[in-house]
Amino acid sequence: MDKRRPSRKQHRCRFGGSPSLLALLLATSIATWPHPLCAINLSHSDVLRIGKRIWQNECNGTITGLTAWNEGEDFASLGIGHFIWYPRGRRGPFEESFPKLVSFISSRGAKLPPLFLGVGDQPCPWNSRAEFLRAQHTVTMNQLRQFLADTIDLQAEFLIARLQSALPKMLAQAAPHDRANVQQQFERMARTPQGYYPLVDYVNFKGEGVLHTERYQGQGWGLLQVLAAMHGDSDAAAVAEFAQAAKAVLIRRVQNAPAGRHESRWLSGWIRRVTSYSGA
Repeated sequence: MDKRRPSRKQHRCRFGGSPSLLALLLATSIATWPHPLCAINLSHSDVLRIGKRIWQNECNGTITGLTAWNEGEDFASLGIGHFIWYPRGRRGPFEESFPKLVSFISSRGAKLPPLFLGVGDQPCPWNSRAEFLRAQHTVTMNQLRQFLADTIDLQAEFLIARLQSALPKMLAQAAPHDRANVQQQFERMARTPQGYYPLVDYVNFKGEGVLHTERYQGQGWGLLQVLAAMHGDSDAAAVAEFAQAAKAVLIRRVQNAPAGRHESRWLSGWIRRVTSYSGA
């Protein structure tokens, strides 16, 4: 990993008790992720801790798990967050995040492998899961894995940047009567020492909940929907309530999903993941 990246200073941008900040978030045009309106900068050790936990969640903490293409999907899932990368000419309902990750890492001064040195966003070089699996031991795949293994902290920073831009997006999409509560619940989580990991992980895991393409029967399953399902005001109980709300939202997703997707096969793993937040 290139060592010329800027140093990271510990600083937390808190949202609670700041009407002027809320006004800024609502009045300022929403920036394109990952350029947040308000920085939530954690220490490098905290960033790395979050990154390693998400790496464990998504890839079992293995280097080979950093490059995956799940059966039945039309895209590769790469890095600690299993960021989506579509082949040329292929698009789906899910947001493509891997090219944005590469751009973010490049902006931090890290050296990119030859695969990413072309002009503009590069499409995934493998056109199918079968091609991807045949390429498991190629030079290109090994370079990609090494790049991902060397940038765990920067991938975690990228995920934190996504969280930073999530609040204004969610407030813009929330029903007017829900906005104050969504902000309050976000603040509750951000004020707790263990609250950032569940927020970062869930946004990566199931999204912000603002895309209409990521809904079944009109109901989403992202961070917006989890926060809207919370109604408490105790900071001490925030993470446990978040875990319970996430569980309910994910169960509803499976109940609403098209039968052909067989999403019940994933539910137990999803529930274990969000239940673990209470021990974060």
